Amino acid sequence: MKSSFLKIDGHQLDWGSRTYVMAILNITPDSFSGDGLLQSTKPGTPVPPEAVEQARSALAAGADILDVGGESTRPGSAPLNAEEEMERVLPVIRNLRSNFPEALISIDTYKARVAEAAFAEGANILNDVWGLRADPELASVAARLNAPVILMHNRSNPASVEVRANLGNAYIGVEYENLIEDVKRELLECVQRAHQAGIQDNLIILDPGIGFGKTVEHNLELINRVDEIRALGYPVLIGPSRKSFIGFTLDLSADQRVEGTGAAVAVGITRGADLVRVHDVLAMVRIARMTDALVRKNA
Repeated sequence: MKSSFLKIDGHQLDWGSRTYVMAILNITPDSFSGDGLLQSTKPGTPVPPEAVEQARSALAAGADILDVGGESTRPGSAPLNAEEEMERVLPVIRNLRSNFPEALISIDTYKARVAEAAFAEGANILNDVWGLRADPELASVAARLNAPVILMHNRSNPASVEVRANLGNAYIGVEYENLIEDVKRELLECVQRAHQAGIQDNLIILDPGIGFGKTVEHNLELINRVDEIRALGYPVLIGPSRKSFIGFTLDLSADQRVEGTGAAVAVGITRGADLVRVHDVLAMVRIARMTDALVRKNA
């Protein structure tokens, strides 16, 4: 391990001791999972009061981190500009920090301006689905803020999206010479970008990017081989929650994927995942704790 722990604003995450749970707060009207908290895409849409209550419920259920995102990342979704994204997420982060002063908050963004503003409002962690590749300024912003960064592998391409009623959007025809080796190599390229900006190893978390530019079969294989990503020496986050590979596997809509998510979370933990990003917090906290008790030596 590059570092056995991560200290963030009075918190310490001890890698390998247990699984940490990140609760998803989608400040969007178009989340693939059906849990978007905005009712409209129009500018000026008020901050949803449900965000604070959802966060309160997640923390009470055992969530360790609240992950706030304002732009849908479902396959084929339309991007937002920085101003629109900030209008969605900044008031929410401000309210969360006011209501839960001790909570860890991550901002799910790939834009430097959004990240900087989010940290000014109280965010603690940067969760970038493009691994510092989308915005050339983001790495330097993260380094200056001394921010922990989650670097995700992503080969998303809207041209390779398949849409099926009730099951959602999934990637097809995405080619890898060798799935695991390609993902590892491209994640290490993201790490190198972080290093070049001055981000230290102890602040880096890797995410193999379940659902991002991978077919159903790729996603199943990645979860089963998380240990090979973990062997790179960095803590690993996985985010299988409610994703379409579960729907395609079980022929179930997004609101019927709790059990499938639980199976993916449990297997991911047995393979070495340190964090899991989920919608159904209470169920996944229980699954994580039980899996930890089974597989972690010091549980």
